[in-house]
Amino acid sequence: MSIAEYMHRKPIADIVGEAEQHVLAPTLGALSITSLGIGCIIGAGIFVLTGTAAAQYAGPGIMLSFVLGGIACTFVGLCYAELAALLPVAGSTYTYTYATLGELVAWIIGWDLVLEYAMGAATVSVGWSGYVVSLLANFGMHIPPAYAAAPGTVAETLANGTIVHGIVNLPAAFIVAILTYMLVMGTRESARVNNIMVAVKLAVVLAFILVGSAYVVSANWHPLVPANTGEFGHFGWSGLLRGSAVVFFAFIGFDAVSTAAQEARNPQRDMPIGILGSLLICTVLYIAVSAVLTGIVPYGQLNVADPIAKAVDVIGLTWFSVLIKIGALAGLTTVILVLLYGQSRIFYTIAKDGLLPQVFSEVHPVRRTPWKSQMMIGTIVAIVAALTPIGILGEMVSIGTLFAFILVCGAVIYLRRSDASVARPFRTPGVPVVPILGILFCLLLMAGLPIETWMRLVVWLVIGLVVYFSYGRNHSVLRTGSAPPAPHQTMKAG
Repeated sequence: MSIAEYMHRKPIADIVGEAEQHVLAPTLGALSITSLGIGCIIGAGIFVLTGTAAAQYAGPGIMLSFVLGGIACTFVGLCYAELAALLPVAGSTYTYTYATLGELVAWIIGWDLVLEYAMGAATVSVGWSGYVVSLLANFGMHIPPAYAAAPGTVAETLANGTIVHGIVNLPAAFIVAILTYMLVMGTRESARVNNIMVAVKLAVVLAFILVGSAYVVSANWHPLVPANTGEFGHFGWSGLLRGSAVVFFAFIGFDAVSTAAQEARNPQRDMPIGILGSLLICTVLYIAVSAVLTGIVPYGQLNVADPIAKAVDVIGLTWFSVLIKIGALAGLTTVILVLLYGQSRIFYTIAKDGLLPQVFSEVHPVRRTPWKSQMMIGTIVAIVAALTPIGILGEMVSIGTLFAFILVCGAVIYLRRSDASVARPFRTPGVPVVPILGILFCLLLMAGLPIETWMRLVVWLVIGLVVYFSYGRNHSVLRTGSAPPAPHQTMKAG
């Protein structure tokens, strides 16, 4: 079968026409969208991967790495906003590509999203482990370092120089197991709780900046860009690039801002203000956090899963340290919950399209959750979190997300030609220049990642294609013309 046949899809005009029966009220202004964006963007990345990127790749120049990441997100965000306004359907990238670029591309991106959601949950759980171990130590409770680190990693260096290596990261597996159980049981994450967590995350970031700035040693910032070690990506300007690719994790979630396009009072004006405003504010906050972090602790000592915790311990204010760690744990917990939730719902949608076995769309008759899928996902994520170093996990999440963003930018260019006559509540400015810049910046960041990470991505995509051609193509609802199987029960929304 030809590529053209794979790209068969339902006309965009039909999707838009069907969605007009359920129009959302345009109630959000530019300020509301900006606030929503800040809440979505500030998350696990700043608490987890900043230290690793500074210690291994960029040094104090990690501040510049955040600037590069923010620029890339700006172009991609504008493209996301057009798709979100044009296709008022469930807002995952899989759904957008299924409706625009067809089944094969949608499968590739759906498979790729596992790297963003499942591996993202594993990455954050490793960071959660670092913070909970540090917090318990404040109260005199010590988890053996070897059982809070991945195999082969340095868990602790003793005073006599002896190095203790990790065996298994039990706290990381524990939090994934607990949250998976909650999701299977149907625990709802209410808007009120989410708003509280957003406030907590902002408070933690601002408190660290304000209090920590008094303890900065400016000598720790020199040189701002440490000399390259002779290996690409290890300090120097190539290190800034690799650091940017790693801390790109800190911007994940900004794409959720684009879904507000349907509810913006004036999408063409409010969406660019909301997207660019929230990215600018968050980038400034990220630069300030990384400046304070590397100013308090020499960058070479920041190769840990809980860099903010390490910095507040250096400050020596026990009460402040406890508050920061509790706040960080609260924020990280909700991020893991949302990522685990999102992964199961993406699999649910893919299974309803026939591309995955129907076990992934089976809903518990009482709990009304995709319990089998959620348990399988939770088990795999817990194992990966327990056994994989945080650096490898963070790189996989970043390359998977950047690859998905490239397809989103490409979809905007494609639709401008294939469906030029369809009304767009928001139009990405400067097409095709802005989408092309989005693609180029994403490729630039991907180029900064190690060849091993690229190879892992290729292997992962090859596995995905094998699954598609051996199962998905033969059971596809679109290809077979059969109606999607009826769910056992209506699934809970959250």
